[in-house]
Amino acid sequence: MAFSAKTPRTLINPALRNPLRTKIRNPKSLYFSKNRKPHQISSTQPRQQLSFLDTNSLHSNNPNSHVHLLCINGKLQEALKCLDSMQELQIPLDEDAAIAMVRLCEWKRAFDEGSKVYLYISNSSNSLSLRLGNALLSMFVRFGKPGDAWYVFGKMLERDVFSWNVLISGYAKKGFFDEALSLYHRMLWVGFKPDVYTFPCVLRTCGAVPNLERGKEVHVHVIRFGFGADVDVVNALITMYVKCGDLPRARLLFDKMSRRDRISWNAIISGYFENEECLEGIRLFFKMREHWFDPDLMTMTSVISACESLGDERLGREIHGYVVVTGMSADVSVCNSLIQMYSSFGCWETAEKVFDRMEWRDVVSWTAMISGYENNELPDKAVDTYRMMEEHGFMPDEVTLASVLSACACLGKLDTGIKLHELAKKTGLVSYIIVANALIDMYSKCKCIDKALEVFHNIPDKDVISWTAIILGLRLNNRCFEALIFFRQMKVSLKPNSVTLVSILSACARIGGLMCGKEIHAYALRTGMALDGFLPNAILDMYVRCGRMGPAWNQFNLQKKDVSAWNILLTGYAQRGQGKLAVEFFNRMIKSNVSPDEITFIPLLCACSKSEMVTEGLKYFNSMELKYGVTPNLKHYACVVDLLGRAGQLEEAYEFIQEMPIKPDLAIWGALLNACRIHRHVELGEFAAQRIFESDTRSVGYYVLLCNLYANSGKWDEVAKVRKMMKDNGLIIDPGCSWVEVKGKIHAFLSGDDFHPQINEINALLEGIYEKMRIAGLGGPKCDSMDGVEISKAEIFCGHSERLAVAFGLINTVPGTPIWVTKNLYMCQRCHSTIKFISKIVRREISVRDTEEFHHFKDGICSCGDMEILGKA
Repeated sequence: MAFSAKTPRTLINPALRNPLRTKIRNPKSLYFSKNRKPHQISSTQPRQQLSFLDTNSLHSNNPNSHVHLLCINGKLQEALKCLDSMQELQIPLDEDAAIAMVRLCEWKRAFDEGSKVYLYISNSSNSLSLRLGNALLSMFVRFGKPGDAWYVFGKMLERDVFSWNVLISGYAKKGFFDEALSLYHRMLWVGFKPDVYTFPCVLRTCGAVPNLERGKEVHVHVIRFGFGADVDVVNALITMYVKCGDLPRARLLFDKMSRRDRISWNAIISGYFENEECLEGIRLFFKMREHWFDPDLMTMTSVISACESLGDERLGREIHGYVVVTGMSADVSVCNSLIQMYSSFGCWETAEKVFDRMEWRDVVSWTAMISGYENNELPDKAVDTYRMMEEHGFMPDEVTLASVLSACACLGKLDTGIKLHELAKKTGLVSYIIVANALIDMYSKCKCIDKALEVFHNIPDKDVISWTAIILGLRLNNRCFEALIFFRQMKVSLKPNSVTLVSILSACARIGGLMCGKEIHAYALRTGMALDGFLPNAILDMYVRCGRMGPAWNQFNLQKKDVSAWNILLTGYAQRGQGKLAVEFFNRMIKSNVSPDEITFIPLLCACSKSEMVTEGLKYFNSMELKYGVTPNLKHYACVVDLLGRAGQLEEAYEFIQEMPIKPDLAIWGALLNACRIHRHVELGEFAAQRIFESDTRSVGYYVLLCNLYANSGKWDEVAKVRKMMKDNGLIIDPGCSWVEVKGKIHAFLSGDDFHPQINEINALLEGIYEKMRIAGLGGPKCDSMDGVEISKAEIFCGHSERLAVAFGLINTVPGTPIWVTKNLYMCQRCHSTIKFISKIVRREISVRDTEEFHHFKDGICSCGDMEILGKA
């Protein structure tokens, strides 16, 4: 068989006499004694060790003996001083003293001192003996300097198998796997026979690449050179095949072993775990115990991780008991694995107990506990544990920071997140992509999307998670157009995964981008991801929120009908105020043996509320726990308040709040305030607003509801007061923005937008409509009865951007084409009346989805019955 004689690529220039010359002064007269006897060592002999205990040959008057004695006693600095004196006196350094100094430098990990000794040796001779060369090889490999080791290797007059083994292992340990394998083949080429130490090193290299074909070739060499029965070599073969993913061949070797040791069992068991065949790995673990072999710590951590992967809590607790009995519970790595396992089971209290009982913890211990809290939706505990970790003097690693940043994102703790960002910059951990991605997520969820974009643009090599995080962040911050742009940029260089598609579909749904959503649906079908994870439900949600119930039903019938899918369609009926259809759909869900969850009852109660089906709504609320085993939460109580309030039963709604078994939150008082707005009950509305502002003065929506309550009741002075409160609190309402999709392209219109290319046509069309409204006695968009305050209120809380979108749709579509508009704010009364009038005179169906619900206009009638806009006297 022909062997490659390829020279490793990372070599020191052989023209250089000494690679370390720049650091050390050039000695003047150091040389080796010419009278020393050469050591003739056969290349097949084992390594000869210099005994530091044999002092018979040392003489007190001999400086070399003195250096040797100092090295025996570990006094490296004194030995170096003595060496300097010998240099000045031109006393030669013999080989035994040189070897002793090299080995002491290696033992102490003293790189600078070792370099200085090597400089003395290198300047004294152009070649090196076998013993001294091997000592220098070992030292430089221990220092992680394979290039310097190669330079030494080149100066050796004679080499043995040990020389080759050390050099091969040096390159392999530094990750130069191709170079290590090339050295192995060169070793064979020049006629050296590998030994029992050669093959494990070379096989580990094959597994690290991984390179199965090269590994098989080395396996042939093992058999050819007669090491096929050596336990250490076979163990290395098993590990190599495991790393290369060839479990059947690894198992065959294991089964044929006439004698196995603990390493054999650990190698094959870990192999099954690494290749995600946890059940077989567990079976072998118990079989190992039957043969009276004890697992090592690495195997135990793998077994615990396997229990986590299998989700078998009972088995995990049994393994925990075994760990305690065998005394392994004192090991940090085992405890860390136990913390991760219990956290994955949701048993965070047990994980806490393991953590608290640890006598000594490392960074991984703290990180495991922090990520355990975060994964179990306990972000407060995660942040508190991180603070404790800092108090104990531990510095976080990249995984710690990512976990804490995720917790900060859940809590909206921007200040803590910024401090962590600064720490990441100081420690250099921000260069880890896992940290950068967590920062993007944190800033996005804390409404600092510009900072998230800054972090994103500073990532040199963005992965799919980076792109997905920024796309989702833009969606969460209502910058859906930019999300679509980023998605198109991402597809140029990377393939989106199903999570990316879920995020971008949410952006399409937000702005009513039906054609964009259809394109992504088609992309998911082409790439085979249409049934992955949450993607089917994201597609269904996109169609529902774009108002296309027909395609939504088609998607529903094609996909797996889990409870989430039923909930999405139920939400679609609720948004349209179709209570009867929602009830029928819920009954169909029950007949299909799908158990409702807590989310199911929210759209069901909302649908009953908007259809004034009070009796049915109360029936479903009262049956939640008794019939379906779902305990009502605050959201369900808010739905009941809304149900009673919309129906005009304001006193009953207030009494319901008073009798609640749990403390009402802001949403419940907000539901009562909205009901008071609809029915113009100022006194009770003010009471609800007072309860809200006692604990929250930053939510703009509640101010808008209160302003609308006062405006609908004609209390313009109070409107002005509320607006002043908002100004004093630094609250700004997002500008009105509406989106309309025409011919597959989404067009956005901001309030007061005068920069659109067709703005003159749009304004001319609207003026014509306003004139027709005045002729019809409807007063136009700004009738004489509206004073400046009312007009200003309408401008701020609506913006009228939907009128521009509707007019653009009328201009750019053929007659009879339905127009679909999405808006980011509530629709005001005047816009509602205007679009009703437009639908009548142009005989088109116009749908406007605002923040509250769908308004479907046809022949001058809106599906909401005008109750949401006008309220009730």
